[in-house]
Amino acid sequence: MSKKKLPDPALRGERLVQRRNLKMAKSVHAYVRGNTVQFYEWLEGSDRVLPHGPPVWICGDCHVSNIGPLADADGNINVQIRDLDQSVIGNPAHDLIRLGLSLAMAARGSDLPGVVTTKIMEQLIVGYELALRGRSGSSRTMQKRPETIQPVVKRAMRRKWKNLAAERIDGTDPDIPLSKKFWPISAAERNELEALMSSQDVHALATSLSHRDAKDKVEMLDAAYWVKGCSSLGLLRYAVLLRVGESKDPESSLCLIDVKEAVRSAAPRATNTAIPKNNALRIIEGAIHLAPNLGERMLAGLIQRKSVFLRELLPQDLKIDIEHLDQDQAMEVATYLGNVVGQAHARQMAADDRKRWLQELNRNRPKTIDTPSWLWRSVVELVQAHEGAYLEHCRRFANLPH
Repeated sequence: MSKKKLPDPALRGERLVQRRNLKMAKSVHAYVRGNTVQFYEWLEGSDRVLPHGPPVWICGDCHVSNIGPLADADGNINVQIRDLDQSVIGNPAHDLIRLGLSLAMAARGSDLPGVVTTKIMEQLIVGYELALRGRSGSSRTMQKRPETIQPVVKRAMRRKWKNLAAERIDGTDPDIPLSKKFWPISAAERNELEALMSSQDVHALATSLSHRDAKDKVEMLDAAYWVKGCSSLGLLRYAVLLRVGESKDPESSLCLIDVKEAVRSAAPRATNTAIPKNNALRIIEGAIHLAPNLGERMLAGLIQRKSVFLRELLPQDLKIDIEHLDQDQAMEVATYLGNVVGQAHARQMAADDRKRWLQELNRNRPKTIDTPSWLWRSVVELVQAHEGAYLEHCRRFANLPH
């Protein structure tokens, strides 16, 4: 897309909706990732009785790509849930079903036979239940990281600013070049972003990393509308480049802030629970409980009178992309990801709650597979519903210009 064809800020809405529809048509797995609303519409309309686990903060959109390595402010790296836009205090069973659906779609995308999907669901539960079998965070509750995922974590440990810049903004210069990923913003948007970036809260966020000084000057260098993600296309989304301190070394001085509109979660929340009414604060609170590495470097704000949340993107932040897996890899990944989600849930539960939830998960196991019947049947129904809806989506948008 040439710069001449980049949309005017006032006219970008239609182009973004078109981009979202095309992105969701690329594969059924992409369709599932971008259509959280359909998942919860099915959940609400289904007559299936699900177990009610202890009300805890859940991801709400727990698919494979929303889990990955995250760095904390001191540079320590852990694999955690990395997208909390849909987070609420809710039923942990919803995260299990959503992750099960994502893994089943990944298996179909890898041309694995259906019998492997049954094994994947079994291993998902094995990893999840392991996290409940003892004191939260103890080594005996943690699943060993599989070889399939280990390279992603090692790559995260090696990454520097130049890797982030090359991947996110097409260069290491202190600006954001306009492109198909970055569109121009209006003067009003720039003024609001400059005001937000000059706040004391953003200064504290930008200087919070261990190699920065709280007295460092923070300056906004550039900003652009960020055409990113799938479910977020059509919402406010900005990339903002900051300089922190006087150093000319980009590794220590440049800072990329992701500013994203926060909207109401589609995930049902538990009754009689205290959740922030402000959607940005809700998302940050969810991150603090589910992904501490991320939650400690997030901030709420306002742009165009809309609630937004900010986070500094670090080179170590990566997502787990599963494009092709063999049978053994698929089962190892399912066990590990189930354990990551289980750890996020279990650290919020008292010992008695973990014990009761574990007992509930062990009820109603069919004789043919070692997976709770409610999880297996839910995933089967969701696969059927999403594959049909995906084909209809492709038919509707087949003639859109690419």
